[in-house]
Amino acid sequence: MLYFDTSYLVRLYTKDAGWEKVRALAGTDRLACCIHGRAEVVAAFHRKLREGAIGSRDLKILLDEFDRDAEFGGFRWLPLSPSVILRLSAVYATLPASVALRAADAIHLACAAEAGYAKIFSNDARLIGSASYFGLVGENVF
Repeated sequence: MLYFDTSYLVRLYTKDAGWEKVRALAGTDRLACCIHGRAEVVAAFHRKLREGAIGSRDLKILLDEFDRDAEFGGFRWLPLSPSVILRLSAVYATLPASVALRAADAIHLACAAEAGYAKIFSNDARLIGSASYFGLVGENVF
Protein backbone atom coordinates (compact mmCIF):
# COMPACT_ATOMS: atom_id res chain seq x y z
CA MET A 1 0.00 0.00 0.00
CA LEU A 2 1.28 3.47 -0.95
CA TYR A 3 0.85 6.59 1.17
CA PHE A 4 -0.11 9.56 -1.01
CA ASP A 5 -0.33 13.03 0.47
CA THR A 6 -2.95 15.49 -0.77
CA SER A 7 -0.84 16.80 -3.65
CA TYR A 8 -0.76 13.31 -5.14
CA LEU A 9 -4.43 12.54 -4.47
CA VAL A 10 -5.44 15.71 -6.33
CA ARG A 11 -3.43 14.58 -9.37
CA LEU A 12 -5.62 11.49 -9.61
CA TYR A 13 -8.47 13.82 -10.61
CA THR A 14 -6.77 16.77 -12.29
CA LYS A 15 -4.05 17.25 -14.86
CA ASP A 16 -1.69 19.16 -12.59
CA ALA A 17 2.03 18.82 -13.34
CA GLY A 18 3.15 15.22 -13.04
CA TRP A 19 -0.35 13.72 -13.12
CA GLU A 20 0.60 10.99 -15.61
CA LYS A 21 3.37 9.60 -13.41
CA VAL A 22 1.25 9.87 -10.25
CA ARG A 23 -1.61 7.97 -11.90
CA ALA A 24 0.77 5.32 -13.19
CA LEU A 25 2.19 4.85 -9.70
CA ALA A 26 -1.31 4.71 -8.22
CA GLY A 27 -2.11 1.84 -10.55
CA THR A 28 0.60 -0.30 -8.95
CA ASP A 29 -0.88 -0.64 -5.47
CA ARG A 30 -3.66 0.40 -3.10
CA LEU A 31 -3.58 3.94 -1.70
CA ALA A 32 -3.65 5.29 1.83
CA CYS A 33 -3.80 8.77 3.30
CA CYS A 34 -4.59 10.37 6.64
CA ILE A 35 -8.27 11.26 6.95
CA HIS A 36 -7.14 14.89 7.15
CA GLY A 37 -6.11 14.51 3.50
CA ARG A 38 -9.71 13.90 2.52
CA ALA A 39 -10.63 17.39 3.71
CA GLU A 40 -7.55 18.85 2.04
CA VAL A 41 -8.50 17.35 -1.34
CA VAL A 42 -11.95 18.93 -1.16
CA ALA A 43 -10.32 22.27 -0.28
CA ALA A 44 -7.85 21.90 -3.17
CA PHE A 45 -10.69 21.31 -5.62
CA HIS A 46 -12.46 24.42 -4.29
CA ARG A 47 -9.23 26.39 -4.66
CA LYS A 48 -9.29 25.55 -8.37
CA LEU A 49 -12.80 27.03 -8.54
CA ARG A 50 -11.74 30.13 -6.60
CA GLU A 51 -8.74 30.67 -8.88
CA GLY A 52 -10.86 30.23 -12.02
CA ALA A 53 -9.19 27.01 -13.21
CA ILE A 54 -12.53 25.18 -13.15
CA GLY A 55 -16.20 26.11 -13.11
CA SER A 56 -18.96 25.18 -10.68
CA ARG A 57 -20.06 22.22 -12.80
CA ASP A 58 -16.48 20.90 -12.88
CA LEU A 59 -16.23 21.24 -9.11
CA LYS A 60 -19.38 19.17 -8.64
CA ILE A 61 -18.05 16.48 -10.97
CA LEU A 62 -14.69 16.36 -9.16
CA LEU A 63 -16.35 16.19 -5.75
CA ASP A 64 -18.79 13.49 -6.88
CA GLU A 65 -16.00 11.35 -8.39
CA PHE A 66 -13.79 11.75 -5.33
CA ASP A 67 -16.60 10.99 -2.89
CA ARG A 68 -17.61 7.93 -4.90
CA ASP A 69 -14.05 6.61 -4.98
CA ALA A 70 -13.60 7.32 -1.27
CA GLU A 71 -16.87 5.63 -0.31
CA PHE A 72 -16.19 2.53 -2.39
CA GLY A 73 -12.76 1.81 -0.94
CA GLY A 74 -10.50 3.65 -3.34
CA PHE A 75 -8.47 4.85 -0.40
CA ARG A 76 -7.58 3.58 3.04
CA TRP A 77 -8.24 6.55 5.32
CA LEU A 78 -5.90 6.45 8.30
CA PRO A 79 -7.17 7.97 11.55
CA LEU A 80 -5.89 11.19 13.03
CA SER A 81 -5.40 9.59 16.40
CA PRO A 82 -3.85 10.75 19.68
CA SER A 83 -0.78 8.63 18.88
CA VAL A 84 -0.32 10.54 15.61
CA ILE A 85 -0.42 13.84 17.48
CA LEU A 86 2.00 12.54 20.12
CA ARG A 87 4.45 11.48 17.40
CA LEU A 88 4.08 14.87 15.70
CA SER A 89 4.72 16.64 19.01
CA ALA A 90 7.79 14.54 19.74
CA VAL A 91 9.28 15.40 16.35
CA TYR A 92 8.59 19.11 16.72
CA ALA A 93 10.26 19.02 20.17
CA THR A 94 13.57 18.06 18.55
CA LEU A 95 13.14 19.57 15.08
CA PRO A 96 15.92 22.03 14.19
CA ALA A 97 14.85 25.66 14.03
CA SER A 98 15.92 25.76 10.38
CA VAL A 99 13.21 23.26 9.33
CA ALA A 100 9.99 24.90 8.13
CA LEU A 101 7.41 22.16 8.67
CA ARG A 102 3.73 23.05 8.39
CA ALA A 103 1.26 21.35 10.71
CA ALA A 104 -0.71 19.74 7.87
CA ASP A 105 2.48 18.23 6.45
CA ALA A 106 3.51 17.03 9.90
CA ILE A 107 0.11 15.35 10.26
CA HIS A 108 0.68 13.42 7.02
CA LEU A 109 4.19 12.43 8.07
CA ALA A 110 3.21 11.39 11.58
CA CYS A 111 0.18 9.49 10.31
CA ALA A 112 2.24 7.58 7.75
CA ALA A 113 4.94 6.79 10.30
CA GLU A 114 2.45 5.74 12.96
CA ALA A 115 0.76 3.39 10.48
CA GLY A 116 4.09 1.73 9.69
CA TYR A 117 4.80 3.13 6.24
CA ALA A 118 8.43 3.51 5.17
CA LYS A 119 7.76 5.95 2.32
CA ILE A 120 5.44 8.84 1.57
CA PHE A 121 4.74 10.21 -1.90
CA SER A 122 4.34 13.95 -2.41
CA ASN A 123 5.47 16.81 -4.59
CA ASP A 124 5.75 19.11 -1.57
CA ALA A 125 9.46 19.84 -1.12
CA ARG A 126 9.05 20.79 2.55
CA LEU A 127 7.19 17.59 3.36
CA ILE A 128 9.75 15.48 1.50
CA GLY A 129 12.60 17.34 3.19
CA SER A 130 11.12 16.65 6.62
CA ALA A 131 10.23 12.99 6.06
CA SER A 132 13.45 11.68 7.60
CA TYR A 133 12.60 13.27 10.97
CA PHE A 134 9.67 10.85 11.08
CA GLY A 135 11.74 7.87 9.95
CA LEU A 136 10.29 8.04 6.44
CA VAL A 137 11.59 8.41 2.93
CA GLY A 138 9.86 11.15 0.96
CA GLU A 139 9.61 10.65 -2.78
CA ASN A 140 8.32 12.61 -5.74
CA VAL A 141 8.01 10.59 -8.96
CA PHE A 142 8.05 13.61 -11.28
